[in-house]
Amino acid sequence: MGAFDLLRIAGSALGMHQTWLDALANNIANVNTVTSTSQPAFQSQMVIASARPDGGVQVAGIALGDPAGRLVQDPANPLADADGYVRTPDMDLASQMTQLVMAQRGFQASVQVTKDAQDTYASALQIGRG
Repeated sequence: MGAFDLLRIAGSALGMHQTWLDALANNIANVNTVTSTSQPAFQSQMVIASARPDGGVQVAGIALGDPAGRLVQDPANPLADADGYVRTPDMDLASQMTQLVMAQRGFQASVQVTKDAQDTYASALQIGRG
């Protein structure tokens, strides 16, 4: 693997992790979104990553959560139906936060690989000047 391959692979990982972080931030911001039972629930976004032939990673797609969500009884809510139910997203905040930590760690690892590759290139240039 060449030196520039490291930057390309780390760059692809940065892009994928950024997309994952953006999707998780959107999910977390909407975890308490309530709709009426006649409307679809907020659909969580799940990033699908796949390996590239060149060793990098790419976002293969975004899967959406179930629009049926969960029915929750909340008769005091102005959006509640005649039986007192509202529709909430079918996602768990704890799971989203766990994934957020994983995405952050992956992003940080990719940044570190990029920094290490840059330091290696700088050292090689210094050797060439000497």
